[in-house]
This record gives sequence, C-alpha cells and structure tokens, in this order.
Amino acid sequence: MRTLKVFALATLALVTTLTAQDQWGRQVTVANKVAFKAVSFQLEDVRLLDGPFKDAMVRDQQYLLSLEPDRMLHTFRLTAGLPSAVTPLGGWESPTTELRGHSMGHYLSAVAIMYASTGDARFKQRGDLLVAELAKVQAAESAKFHPGYLSAFPEEFFDRLDARTQVWAPWYTIHKIMAGLLDMYQQAHNEQALDVLKKEAGWVRFRVDRLTEAQQQADLRTEFGGMAEVLANLYGVTGDAEWLRVSKKFDDKMMFDPLAEGNDPLVDANGGVHGNTQIPKMIASARQYELTADQHYKAIASNFWHIVAEKRSYVIGGNTDGERFFPVENFDQHLGLSSAETCNTYNMLKLTRHLFSWEPTAEAMDFYERALFNQILPSQDPKTGGVIYYTPLRPGAFKVFSSQNDSFWCCVGTGMENHGKYNDTIYFHDDTSLYLNLFIPSELNWKDKGVTVRQETKFPLEDTTKLTFTAAKPVKLALKIRRPGWASGLNVTVNGKAQPVTVEPGGYVTVNGEWKSGDTVTVKTPMTLHVEPLPNSKIYQAFMYGPVVLAGDLGTSGMDGANRYSPNVPAANLVPPAAHVEIPVFVSADLKQDLTKIKPVAGKPLTFTAPAGLGQPGAVTLVPFYTLFEPRYTIYWKVYSPTEWAAMTKSANDAAARRKAIESKTIDAVDLASDASESAHAFSSQSLGRGRGGNNAPPTIGPAQPTQLDGRRGREARGGFLSYTLKVAPEPTSLVVTYRIENGGAPRTFDVVVDGTKVASESMTAPTAQFFDKEYELPATLTRGKSQVTVRFETPAPAAPPDAAAAGAGRGGRGGAAIPSTATIFDVRTVKR
Repeated sequence: MRTLKVFALATLALVTTLTAQDQWGRQVTVANKVAFKAVSFQLEDVRLLDGPFKDAMVRDQQYLLSLEPDRMLHTFRLTAGLPSAVTPLGGWESPTTELRGHSMGHYLSAVAIMYASTGDARFKQRGDLLVAELAKVQAAESAKFHPGYLSAFPEEFFDRLDARTQVWAPWYTIHKIMAGLLDMYQQAHNEQALDVLKKEAGWVRFRVDRLTEAQQQADLRTEFGGMAEVLANLYGVTGDAEWLRVSKKFDDKMMFDPLAEGNDPLVDANGGVHGNTQIPKMIASARQYELTADQHYKAIASNFWHIVAEKRSYVIGGNTDGERFFPVENFDQHLGLSSAETCNTYNMLKLTRHLFSWEPTAEAMDFYERALFNQILPSQDPKTGGVIYYTPLRPGAFKVFSSQNDSFWCCVGTGMENHGKYNDTIYFHDDTSLYLNLFIPSELNWKDKGVTVRQETKFPLEDTTKLTFTAAKPVKLALKIRRPGWASGLNVTVNGKAQPVTVEPGGYVTVNGEWKSGDTVTVKTPMTLHVEPLPNSKIYQAFMYGPVVLAGDLGTSGMDGANRYSPNVPAANLVPPAAHVEIPVFVSADLKQDLTKIKPVAGKPLTFTAPAGLGQPGAVTLVPFYTLFEPRYTIYWKVYSPTEWAAMTKSANDAAARRKAIESKTIDAVDLASDASESAHAFSSQSLGRGRGGNNAPPTIGPAQPTQLDGRRGREARGGFLSYTLKVAPEPTSLVVTYRIENGGAPRTFDVVVDGTKVASESMTAPTAQFFDKEYELPATLTRGKSQVTVRFETPAPAAPPDAAAAGAGRGGRGGAAIPSTATIFDVRTVKR
C-alpha cells in the first residue's frame, strides 16, 4: 500500500522540460528563457463531460457551423479585386465599416480551437477552406498593395493612420487575422496557414520599419490589439528572431514605463484609458518575458494583472465601464449598461494563464474561476448561441445578445473562442505533478504518463468532485488540489480514506501517490453565503455562494417590447423602452451578521430567499447569475442602515409631496416620453452621437437621441443643445427641470438659456444615479407680455474634435478631451411661483 502525504504547496525547482512549450502546452522551436513551473495540457488532451460548460460549447459549435464561408470572405475578395456576389454580413462586418475582417481572424481561431477541443473534423475542414481562400486573396492583394498584405480593407487605412487621420483601429484587425492563422497552424496543423502568416508578418515589418520610433509610438495611440503577442509567438514557432524584433516595435512606452515601476496609468488627464487596448499589450509582455527573461516585461504584465484583478474588477471578474477604466474611488458611479466588456475578461483570462505558469497560485486561479463562471459562461444566450458585448451591472438591467449575421462586435469574435476552450485550464502539470485547478466535469488523457483522470462533479450545484484514475501501469504523481479562497474548508479522501489537510485558504494541497486504475480522490470544498462590497463603495454589496455570484431575478414584466437581440448597438436594452421596475434594497445594520436570515430554497440549488424587512419593500430571491438570461436582474444591491432607510423614506415622501405641489402649479409641461408632446413644444436638438458601426464608431453630429433610465425616457446633448418652447403666465414663473446624472465621469457642464438669456450655468455631478428636480426663477423681464418662451440647454463646444488616431482611443475614437454633455433631462415645465 503506497504512502500518501498531504502538505502545503512549496516553491518548485525550475522544470527544464517545460521550457520549449507555449501557453497552449504545445512544443515550439524556441525554448523559453523562463522555465515554466506549470503548463496547461493541449486542448485535445482534455474533453468536457456533460454540464453547463459542455452545453455552451455545443451551442458554440452550432453557431460556428451556421456561418457561411463565402459571406465571411466577401469583403476580403472585394478588396483584392476578386469577384463576390453574396449578401454581405452586417454590423461591424458590413462593407462600409473600417473594422471589417476582424471576425475572420476570430473565426479561424475558434474553429481551430474547436477542432482541438473536440476532434470534430468539420471544424478543421472549415478552417482549411478559409485559409486556402485567404491565400488567394493575399496573392491578389500583393499585386495591388505591398507584398504580403492580407485584409478586408485597403492598405490605404494604414497611410491614414500614419498621417494621424481618423481611422478605426486597422492594426487591431490585422492582429485578429494573424492570430487566427497561427491558431490554424498550431491547433489544426495547417501548414499553409503558417505560410500566409509569415508573408503577412513580412508586410508588417515593411510598415513599421519605414517609421521612426516617434512615428511608431504615435501610431500606438490607437488600438492595435495583440500585434506584439502574435509576432512574439511567431518567433517562438519559427525560431526567426526577426519576428521578436518586430514584436518589440509594438511596445507602448507610454503605458509600459509606469507599469514597470508599479504605478497605475489607467486613468489619465482625459479620463480612463480604453480597457481592451491595454490588456493585449500585457499578454504580449508576458510572452516576451518568457522568450527573453527580461524582467522589465515581467513587471509590466504582473503589475497590470494585480492592478486590474485586485483593484479594478467587479464581483463578476470583469472591468471597465463604457470600455474605459475609471478612478477606483468612483465605482459607485459606474454601474451602468456598458459595464464589464466581455472582450476584456477574455483577455484577462489569457494573461492569468501566463502568470499561473510562472508561479502556480490559488489566487490567480480563484480570479480565473470567478470570471469564467460569472461573466464568460453567462455571456452566451442558451436559445440562439448569441453573445453579449457588455454585462450590464445597473440594477434592473437585462442582457442584450448579438444577432445571427448582423452584429459581429468585438465580443462576438472573442465569444466564438470563449465557449470552445473551457477545457484549457482545468488541469495544468509539471514533470511530476498534476494540478487540479477548476471543478468542471471533464476527462484528462495524460499521454506521456499513460494515465487518464476522469473528473465527475455537479459543481457548483454540489460541493464535491470525484477523480477516478485509469493507468496502464502504476504511475507516481503529486496531485495538487486548489484550496479556493472562498471555501470554508477542504476535505480530501483517497479510496474512501480521509487525508489530513492543513493548507491555508488560497493555496494548493499535494497528495503524493503511486496511482493505479480504479483509484479515486474525492474533494469537498464547502461553500458559504457571503457578501462582497463594490470596490470603494459604502452602499453597494453583492452576494456570493462559494465562487458563484448571486443575482436578484426581477422577472420579465414590462419587457414585451424590449429589444434583446441587437444588430448594431450593444447597449440597446434601452430601445424600445422597457417599463420601470422597482429595485429592492436591503436594510441592515450589519449585513454580514444578517446573512443567517437568508435561507436556501428547498429543491432549488443555489437559490436563497431574504425575508421581508431585510429586503425592502419585500422578500428578495437570489439565484446564480450564470442561470439568468431573459429577466431583469440586480447583482449589486443598495444596503442601508435602519436609520438611513427611515431618513430615505421620509425624503421620498417629502419629494412626492413637492412633486404634487409642482404639478398643481404647472402652466405647461413637456412629456419627454411622447414624440407628439415634444413636437408640440417645438423640440430641437444637436448632439455628437455614434455613427456607423454602432456604439464604438467615430462620433457624428445629429439630433439628440432619447435614452431610457428606469422606464423613463429622457434626452441629453453631447457637445450641442436641446430646446423646447413652453407656455408662460403673467404671474411670476419658474422653470422646473428633472435631471439625472449617470456613470460619473466629468461634470455635466451646460447653460440654461431662456429666450437667449442665460439664467443658469450648471456643472453637475452626482455620487449615485437619482432623479432630482431643480427650479430656476425666471426674471419678470423674460416673461412680461409673452405667452411662451424657448428654453435651451446648451453645452460648450468640445475643445477639439475627437480623433482616434491622435488620441489613443481604441475602437471608435474615444480618446482626447471629454465631450461636454448636459445632464439627462426627463421633465421640463413652467410653473407659477
């Protein structure tokens, strides 16, 4: 009988046999100069078993096979001068958008990943077909443009970038195409893909070598994806040091230098920087560190991970609002409809895998698990396989998913990949150890050891996982089991015999043994209900059970006309409007102590009820967020003390009385929810809005579009004005306006002008999103002898026009000076004083 030992994870010696592997666990030509302490298995070594992750993978398979290759190739062929008569794809792949072609790269990655993850030859066949057709496009484009060029838009886009002329992130798209070709080579064994990739890399070298360092750094002020990463990986695959040299051309010194010193550069003088412009740079830094052992790159990647994962993430593991980072003290102001872009989390998980390879820690894997269960898994619609762009965190929001052929946002691209590679991190290994990282039903075939490990679990519905070994002959292995930081304990049994476990929360325990067929290991990770505050917030709390974020199911009442499948606007759950729903709150002097009042619901795993009194205005039901797709929901809850709640109740009653008094004195009012009322009041407006390509496209000048907040329609003007004409009376008159300010950021700066006379200059901020009234007394000289006046809310002109190339904005030109905006206006009326 073998002796089994259990002990805390210790620092491992460098494992030299792992140095010639990349992040996929695949052998590469160039040995890493940094020895990994653990690496993942290849995708084909791990197969998912029945459970929610496999269900998501199957839906992704169906979606991938539903896309038509000729439609995906259409704009590539047109750019190359090749014939194509098919119906173009829509959304960001429309022939008129400047990001067209990015989905092709994601698709190549996705089918290559799915082939490796399942062994289904249909995905390799689809990828092989597309690579062959892209090779034809590249040959034709090499005759029109510089040799090696491959894209769905002309090379002239890069001339515009070099000239600091508005263009929508062309390097971003080139990276996706190159990464897809590399995945087709590495995961689907397509040699032609490597040939096409090397030719395109040669074109990249031509473009960047013709620029001075200053010119190249200026080009990096826009979003350029993971260009440095794919070129570094190409060096690892081919051994050609030229690609490492060209990779370093994409080192963004403006971001890297402060990060190397441990500083946080994610908020600048113009506001927060674009989130997913930065994360791929850090993945590249991680890979460059592995290939060079340059500590500068390690510091950049590591410091960024700690800053974002530990200080800048929501409870679901995602980050940013409106794609941008923001001051960490302002989380209260950033629970919006554009919270937590899915692409960011996709890339943070890639970065986490690198850091885990260098130093396997439960801390890194706890973050990985949190984001996987609470943002990536819930991002796919179980009905259509569509995916979400943002995970809205505004209380009472609901999810909006991509449409079949008319969305193709960036998060549709990463979504294609996300749900095909759930098997990539469940297990890691070194020469003598097997890491059990994630509790996901799966089967591992460790060919080199001649051992198969089958993991059977219903986690997180249950807290127990069972591993069963099958071995051709007994094999000595150290089984390293993550002891999650959320677990109230860890129990391990081997063949039914309990093992002593002394590891602290957030570590790994090791069970040494010589394993033979039939051996079993049972792992129990007890889960408890706990709360986690919104970072730096005194009011918002979220509930978790173990690693699972719990949300309030607020139902679907009033959502009959809501648009849940959007072709172009990721935050389109505002149009058409959904009726208002009351958002419950919690009233507690100490919510942690009151958790004992929240009880599980019999027969419904991971479902809890908070009683009336603790929940206001009544009982609250909590369910796993990853199971919610159609209803409105709340993840972050306002929590008030009994004293605060009593004061708020009085304030609400007082406000209702004031509103009743205002209505009794009203002379005229604009119903902003009614087009007819606005028209009758001579509504006029001008605003900077989003043009082609949806929410991320370059700003355009047009009318102020309506917005919906809590079931009320309002308007705001960005860099423009709103105006209405209202009746007045002979007696003293006031103007009363109902405002609301969302998502913090710069103060809402605007003037209130009546018949050409400024009656107020506003610079409004609000710590939390609330409707509020403001009264302006109108001088008698403005109303004397008149039956009506024109009220205008106008913002100063922007300091400079937005320019993505000059401002480093990422997709859509969101850099540069902030655009002045009015507060959102919901009610405008004249009243007797």
